[in-house]
Amino acid sequence: MKEGKLFVFSAPSGSGKTTLVKHLLTENLPLGFSISATSRKPRGKEKNGVDYHFLSSSDFQNKIKENAFVEYEEVYDDVFYGTLKSEIKRLWSQGKHVLFDIDVKGGINIKKQYPQNTLALFIQPPSKKILEERLRGRDTENEEDIQMRLARTEEEMSFAVQFDSVIINDDLETAKKEVVRQVRGFIDS
Repeated sequence: MKEGKLFVFSAPSGSGKTTLVKHLLTENLPLGFSISATSRKPRGKEKNGVDYHFLSSSDFQNKIKENAFVEYEEVYDDVFYGTLKSEIKRLWSQGKHVLFDIDVKGGINIKKQYPQNTLALFIQPPSKKILEERLRGRDTENEEDIQMRLARTEEEMSFAVQFDSVIINDDLETAKKEVVRQVRGFIDS
């Protein structure tokens, strides 16, 4: 596959986008997960090269200078996230379409660069209260991190209109069926 399709999943932290992306990977579709790079420290049981490519801040900035990213953002002060060009090439060379679990600005940047190949899905929480409960229920972040994520929610939600589709994740099973339906439809288009 020279160029496949790209599936962008973006949402505020705690919306369930990672759960939905992981579900898609069990659906016997020709999909591969783009492992994002980040300068933040691993949380919980995250593994380098599996959940993220964990880089130091200086290594991340060196890769920016090398033009190694399709997109990147400084999401929090000195905390970078980005998509390495090598990830897209790796998955396309395996004959797979690419799944992204990335922040809203990164998702929009990918859509702008590959407008015909990209389906951008925004996963919306049913409410801010439920979003906060989900973040606290993870038990992977301290109070300061939770408050920082909650503060970003309003800004992230304002980007939803720029996505191809908004899926409200108030019932996980319904949301799973909807993302599978939309992804299959775009693969077949």
